[in-house]
Amino acid sequence: MFFKWLKQYLPRGLYGRSALILFLPIAVLQLVVIVAFSQRYFDDVTTQLMDGVNKEISNYCAGFDEVDDAQKKQHLERLDDIYDFVSFQHTSHNEPSIQIPLLDISGKVMAREFFDYFDNAVAIDTSSNPNEVSFTLELTAGSYLTITTPRSRTSARNPHQLLVWTLLTSTIITLVSFLYMRNQVKPIKKLATAADRFGRGDAIPFRIQGATEVRAAGAAFLSMRSKIERQIEQRTLMLSGVSHDLRTPLTRLKLSLSMLDGAADDEIAAMQDDIIQMEKLIDTFLDFARAEHLEQSELCNISNLLEEILLPLNDKGNIRFTTKEKSLVRNLRPQAIERMVENIVTNAKRYGDIVEVQLKQYGKSVVISIEDNGPGIAPELREKALQPFVRLDESRNQDRGSGVGLGLAIAFDTARRHGGTLRLSKSATLGGLCVEIIL
Repeated sequence: MFFKWLKQYLPRGLYGRSALILFLPIAVLQLVVIVAFSQRYFDDVTTQLMDGVNKEISNYCAGFDEVDDAQKKQHLERLDDIYDFVSFQHTSHNEPSIQIPLLDISGKVMAREFFDYFDNAVAIDTSSNPNEVSFTLELTAGSYLTITTPRSRTSARNPHQLLVWTLLTSTIITLVSFLYMRNQVKPIKKLATAADRFGRGDAIPFRIQGATEVRAAGAAFLSMRSKIERQIEQRTLMLSGVSHDLRTPLTRLKLSLSMLDGAADDEIAAMQDDIIQMEKLIDTFLDFARAEHLEQSELCNISNLLEEILLPLNDKGNIRFTTKEKSLVRNLRPQAIERMVENIVTNAKRYGDIVEVQLKQYGKSVVISIEDNGPGIAPELREKALQPFVRLDESRNQDRGSGVGLGLAIAFDTARRHGGTLRLSKSATLGGLCVEIIL
């Protein structure tokens, strides 16, 4: 349960996770070093130095009250020669205070040791001068003594230098490691991009680089891509050859029918319709075999493209196109989109009287919905309808038009090659079929 909760806050990408793997151990190590250093350097050393200073101050204060006022100045001068203090000030007024900056760690240790050692401690000041420390004691009622000593006598000299050097060195090492990690992750990202683009039909250039394992994965991808491209090319060539071989006898049959005497005109017309239907089937096979690999992607205004596609199809005025996304631009294959939309709209006109086409945007996705008021497709048959060579005679029979069951399969394949999908559902407004093309 803990790891499931933590997982939602971790980076999703390989680059972010690699950076986290690199940065987290360094941060933990620096934290441990700083804490251990603070305990040893700021606490122990400062405590030892303050113990000696406290004893010197105690020895001085022990004999101060035994000297009369006339001899106090001489006593201060003599103590100044004995002890390496900066100054002694004997005053009759003082305000209790502890003046230590927030980040002065050793200053807090000095204050703790000073007030623990002397019951009559009044004040300590490390903020007035960073190189000196002032201690104030109450000798008698209304009599105060302030002793100022060099900071080097009470705490370790320049204690921040180790912290600065540690942080600076770790930052430089982290940046260098970060750049190196970035160069190691970059080939993986390029491989993922090339694989994703190839899945959409774009064979972008890809050069093998990076570590040995990444090079092996890149070589395997290039080999796989080459085999798939050869297979697609062979399939297209095969169907093109079959199409070419079939067109020749079909042309001879058409010529023979035109020269046929003695047969009824309706029989000749029926045979000519069969020949025309066979030619359409051959063209459909070729469209399915091409798989849109020959067309390159380009930036297109989807709203303008749909208007151009629907204009020649709207001969009876029964197609309504609505959208609020007039300036929606995406990188796509316009001819493939044209064949897909034209196929679906033609089927919608065949089985219904009204066709509504809508263009919407949801986040990064573009949705083209095509609805009709026809009989629709039963929910249990919708997944089957997207498979190649499937005809649903129960709802959309062949008496209403020709086809071999490749229209939705081609449309579904085209949507996937644009990084999206195609969904079938019931139209909420017209009651027929709703085809949603998600790009």
